[in-house]
Amino acid sequence: MPELPEVETVRDGLARHVLGRTVTDVQVRRDYSVRRHEAGPVDFAARLVGRRLEAAVRRGKFLWLVLDDGPGRGDDALMAHLGMSGQLLVRGPAAGAAGTAADPVAAPGPAGWVEHPHLRVRLALDDGSALDFVDQRTFGHLSVPDLVPTADGAAGGHGSPRPVLPAPVAHIARDLLDPALDRTALVAAVRARRTEVKRALLDQTLVSGVGNIYADEALWRARLHGTRPTAALRATDVERVLDAAASVMTEALAQGGTSFDALYVNVNGASGYFDRSLAVYGQEGRPCPRCGTPVRRDAFANRSSYTCPRCQPRPRPRRR
Repeated sequence: MPELPEVETVRDGLARHVLGRTVTDVQVRRDYSVRRHEAGPVDFAARLVGRRLEAAVRRGKFLWLVLDDGPGRGDDALMAHLGMSGQLLVRGPAAGAAGTAADPVAAPGPAGWVEHPHLRVRLALDDGSALDFVDQRTFGHLSVPDLVPTADGAAGGHGSPRPVLPAPVAHIARDLLDPALDRTALVAAVRARRTEVKRALLDQTLVSGVGNIYADEALWRARLHGTRPTAALRATDVERVLDAAASVMTEALAQGGTSFDALYVNVNGASGYFDRSLAVYGQEGRPCPRCGTPVRRDAFANRSSYTCPRCQPRPRPRRR
C-alpha cells in the first residue's frame, strides 16, 4: 500500500499539473470506486462538474483536491485513498500523454492517449486533459466530503495553509514531516500505549503516513525490534525511531517513493526507485547492510516483518 512518500509524490504531481483546471465532465466507470460517497455516483459527478481544483493537500496517506467555493457551493474537496493499487494519472496535454502507453491491453482514449484497462473514474478538465483514477484491486476510493476545521487550528495538511480537512480524515493524526506535529506529545502518547512499537508506528490515529515498509526500515535504523513494548521504551528510544522514520521517508520521497511493481506510479506513470535502497524490507536471506547477518522474515498481521537478528534482537520474555 502506498505510504507517505508515495502519496506525497502523487500530491506534488497533481499540484503541478491540475491546479487551476475546471472539471468539465465526470465518468464513473465503476460505482464501487466511489462507494464512500454516500449520496452515490450521480451526486459524486454533480458535485464535481463545473468546479475548479484549488489546492492539492495531503495528510498521512490521504490526499484531497480542494474545490472552489463559489455561490451555492459547499466547502468540500475531492478526496482520494489509493488503497493497494490506486493511481491518479494525468492524461493528455498536461502530462504529455504519458502514463500507461506501453500497456499492451490498453485501448486508445481521447486526444490519442492510451486508456488504462483498470480505469474506474475519469475527470475531464477544461484544457483537454483528464485526471484518471485507476485501480486494479479496487481497494481505493474517491469521494467528495465536506471540509471541517482541524482540532488544533493548524493547517489541515501539506499543500494548503487552510486549517480544514475532509471530515473522514479528521481522526487521522499528523505525520512526521508535518511542521505542526507536536513531537513531545507524540513521544508521550507512544509510551502510554499498551502495544508493540511497530504496531504503534502503524497506528494512523497516533502518527500517520508510516506503513509496513517504512516501519521496518525505521526500526532497523533505530536498532529496535518491532515487538518491543512501547511502555518499556525510554523517551530517547521513541525519539530515535521517530527520527529514523522521518529520515527514511524523506530519503524515499527524494527518489519518488518505493515501487515494487506497476501498481504504484506517480501522475505521469513513472515508478519510484527507493526499493533499491531498502536495507531489510523484502530482503529475506540477504546480508544486513550493517553487520552482514542474513535478514529474517516473520509473519506479522497477515503481512511480514523484516529484521536483522543481530542488530535488532528480540526482547526477552518477561518473567512471571
